Amino acid sequence: MANRLIALSMAFFMLSSVVVAPASAQVADDPRQPSVENPHMHFWGTSDLSSCWTHFDSNDSTGSAEEGYGARTYGSGQVEISLSCRSQDNFKENMYLNPNGTIRIEIGVYIFSDDCDPEQDSNCKELTLTLRRGNLAVATQTFPSVSVDGDNEQVVWEIPVDSNMTVWNKTQEEPKLEVEFSKPGYNGIECFFADCTGEFRFFYSNNEDGMDVEANFPIINMTEAVDPEGEDGGDGDGGSLPGGLPGFGLMAGLGALAIAAVAANHRTEQE
Repeated sequence: MANRLIALSMAFFMLSSVVVAPASAQVADDPRQPSVENPHMHFWGTSDLSSCWTHFDSNDSTGSAEEGYGARTYGSGQVEISLSCRSQDNFKENMYLNPNGTIRIEIGVYIFSDDCDPEQDSNCKELTLTLRRGNLAVATQTFPSVSVDGDNEQVVWEIPVDSNMTVWNKTQEEPKLEVEFSKPGYNGIECFFADCTGEFRFFYSNNEDGMDVEANFPIINMTEAVDPEGEDGGDGDGGSLPGGLPGFGLMAGLGALAIAAVAANHRTEQE
């Protein structure tokens, strides 16, 4: 009888673990948190570009520059920026992305500087964006065609999701966008009678200049991230599934053993 109770308890525990685990899905009722229904991350910051932050609520621009952008000016010398836009809040749940999806990042910039030859000027750096998952750089892209003539420029970056981007763990792996640029200030002859002050401007999501500024993540539910048949179409993973339920195969196996133990004990009592 005691063996039967133990076996039944084990079976119940395994079954409840499997049933309850998928219930912890993305936080959908907090507009600042990512979810399947809320996949757009927005950018905010101060007017002097001393701080840039992100969250998923398009209506919450608290603390962000009213003019809708941050800017730095350069009287002479190098027009140089190194900006990091971090998540203002820790994720309450892990963020899972479709492994066949694409992350789409859109930002707006305004740059006035001279151009340069990167092979002759070691300080030159074209507009460069880096996406990080926590501290890990998962993608980097340079945009050499962005104008430096004082024009509003819409920049679009599409990033195919790979194995480093399918799971973004809460509290430590929130996305971070880094923006870098470095070119000399403009010093043409017309600067004797015209203002040639260098400038770098980064638009925020509340801008009124028509710039689209957001990052769209192909978010899926945790249960969708689990492949019950395994990547090779076999019988599944007996250990931990990436982005899914850890040890699902192991729990199923233990549950089967527990049920077998109950059946064996029942046969013994009948004999």
